[in-house]
Amino acid sequence: MSYKAVKLLEEMRGREKHILGLMQDLVEVESPSDNKVAVDRCVDLAAKACAGIGGRVRRHRQRAFGDLLEARFGRAGRGVKPVLVLGHLDTVWPLGTLKQMPFKVEKGRAWGPGTLDMKAGVAMALTAVEHLLQAGALTRPVVLLLVSDEEIGSTVSRPLTEKLARECEAVYVLEPAQGIAGAYKTARKGIAGYTLHVKGVAAHSGVDFAQGHSAIAELARQVGIIQAFTDLSRDITVNVGTIQGGTRSNVVAAEAWAEVDVRVAKASDAPKIDKRFRRLRLFDRGCALRVEGGLNRPPMERTRGTVALFRRAATLAGAMGFDLQEAATGGGSDGNFTSALGVSTLDGMGAVGEGAHAVHESVVLKDLAPRTALLAAMLCEPEG
Repeated sequence: MSYKAVKLLEEMRGREKHILGLMQDLVEVESPSDNKVAVDRCVDLAAKACAGIGGRVRRHRQRAFGDLLEARFGRAGRGVKPVLVLGHLDTVWPLGTLKQMPFKVEKGRAWGPGTLDMKAGVAMALTAVEHLLQAGALTRPVVLLLVSDEEIGSTVSRPLTEKLARECEAVYVLEPAQGIAGAYKTARKGIAGYTLHVKGVAAHSGVDFAQGHSAIAELARQVGIIQAFTDLSRDITVNVGTIQGGTRSNVVAAEAWAEVDVRVAKASDAPKIDKRFRRLRLFDRGCALRVEGGLNRPPMERTRGTVALFRRAATLAGAMGFDLQEAATGGGSDGNFTSALGVSTLDGMGAVGEGAHAVHESVVLKDLAPRTALLAAMLCEPEG
């Protein structure tokens, strides 16, 4: 294994310029989630790249969102399940961001919108698969799925992600590694979102104050209740992120609403928190309360299968000369969906860097070849 791993690392070092060039091509085709035309241009580029290395490409057309790209590599054998390599092409950056944040290479990093999250990961995966195909070393079929709505909840792509995951032995997620140390992610919190709507009764605050029922006052009391749902001992956090309401300071507010983010580490905690939201009761009976929302992404728990994948990756990394750590994170990915199905899922297998969703988004270049080599090794030796 050591010889193979070292040789693979050497080969990927020879492909660094190729990885970087493909990353630049992807980054310079801006693809904000909410712009179908823009995302589809990036899908066009990725589809061409997949076909160019021998992929059997299927494009799942969407009306309102970007298309979903499925590419299959290698041939299925009897009793051999594929590995699903999962990524996304959409970014959080609006069109025109490249003018202020152009793609550039300096100080040992590649900079630009979407470099880290996660166009570098896509470039790494395509390079790894291309090399394995050319070397005749792809011993198990690979399904590459690149979705276009991950940054806005994956509501369109989730059914396809889950369908393909059920067909596969394991799932490798191309999200960035954790932190500058580049840990792989073996656990992620689940994410729920709730909106509280309060309807009150408007009145003149000076003339008819007693006739009014303040939606803001009611909502404020509800916020006090729900903030107490946080339980750090169980890794449950509840955050009221936005709150709005009222019209003028001299009017008793007739409406108010708040948006709430909830994170849970255990799937069993999600229904318990949901019940607490549904059981909220009014303090002011002159108001009305409506609660909307629920769990969007189930937790990715640290399962036995995921631990086995990580240990294999850590062993391969050691053979390549670097130490690989594991980490848990409060953020979610599409790996949450696949793990919840019981399919062994390893996340954070993309680039190492900093600043996802921030102006200093960047990828550490010295880690590109080792991490691409590790991904390739996991694909050509899925069973250790």
